[in-house]
Amino acid sequence: MSYRIGLVGKPSVGKSTFFNAATMNDVPEGAYPFTTIDPSIGEAYVRTDCAAPEFDEQCQPSVGVCADGTRFVPVKLVDVAGLVPGAHEGRGLGNQFLTDLNETDVLVHVVDFSGTTDSEGEQTEGHDPREDIAFLEAELDAWYLDVLEKGITRYENQHMADPDPEDILAEQLSAFRISAGEIKQTILSLDLPVAPLEWEGTEREQLAREIRRRTKPMVVAANKMDTKAAQHNWETITNDPAYDHLTFVPVSAHAEKALKNANEQGVIEYTPGESSFEVVNELPDKQRAGLDQIQEFLSEFGGTGVQQALEAAAFDVLSLKAVFPGSASGNWTKGPFRDCFLLPQEATAEDFAYHLHSDIGEGFLHAIDCRNDRQVGADTVLDHRAVVEVISTNQ
Repeated sequence: MSYRIGLVGKPSVGKSTFFNAATMNDVPEGAYPFTTIDPSIGEAYVRTDCAAPEFDEQCQPSVGVCADGTRFVPVKLVDVAGLVPGAHEGRGLGNQFLTDLNETDVLVHVVDFSGTTDSEGEQTEGHDPREDIAFLEAELDAWYLDVLEKGITRYENQHMADPDPEDILAEQLSAFRISAGEIKQTILSLDLPVAPLEWEGTEREQLAREIRRRTKPMVVAANKMDTKAAQHNWETITNDPAYDHLTFVPVSAHAEKALKNANEQGVIEYTPGESSFEVVNELPDKQRAGLDQIQEFLSEFGGTGVQQALEAAAFDVLSLKAVFPGSASGNWTKGPFRDCFLLPQEATAEDFAYHLHSDIGEGFLHAIDCRNDRQVGADTVLDHRAVVEVISTNQ
């Protein structure tokens, strides 16, 4: 199953443009609130170095592509309906937003760093992007706090039975995919009393916020960074220690979409995420000038930021690793390096076997590290870009 990256933010900040640029889908774009009502789901990609050249093989990807030794591995990108303040109380498309959001593993918050859209998504000037960052975190924290309070009430009602509080809270918070052990560890990390009934209001808010940060980690895509206003805001915000808990990526979603369109039209040759492109056809002066401006942005920021934001979410925030199914003997039954999977950082050889198929996991005997032809056991934690052959009784 692909990891799901949730694309969030207030209306009219370029969220749908980012989605279209990342997936080359065609969802409506517009500078007005709630252009997106129902969530759009598309396939985007994150990059990793392909392992095939190390084995003198030419990879044959079953999904995605490989370009000059760079493998593009699929992820699901979910463009969630626009958010406005008060969503946790049902305002705007709030309830739908929160439901859709809960199906994602990590968030990319698209923020208009140029300050040209207000808190409602209406056109303005001089809006402070910090307000948008704060309101999204506040809405999510309020949502988590509401669910946490219900769990505390359940604990209070069952208190005579003396249940472990983390078990009750984990059951209430199960939609956020957090275990009882993780809740207990979070409580201890905040130096809170073990008993939930002893928590003050501020302590409950603190716990809700920390659980949210751990289960819905976030990357801020600082969009419209091809404007002077956005660049000024970038310097102010990213140097503020109040935002040290967030990952920021400078982005021009419009530039990425323009480059991919030009590439499809055969005007340029462009590989997503690269810091340059090559013009391969004659262009009108106006289009050439526009591409020159985009190239200036790429040179300054190392890319349009769309690809970089997705990879920051997958590799920096979620700490995922890429694993290739291999063949120690070099006999590829369906073609070399057809697949590349994203797994959690702590995934073991046996986890990988189950990821391939539950039957393969149940019949797991051992695995082979194809780089050194070494047998590894079930509990061996795999490295990023590992090439592994699984030996199972059910193959």
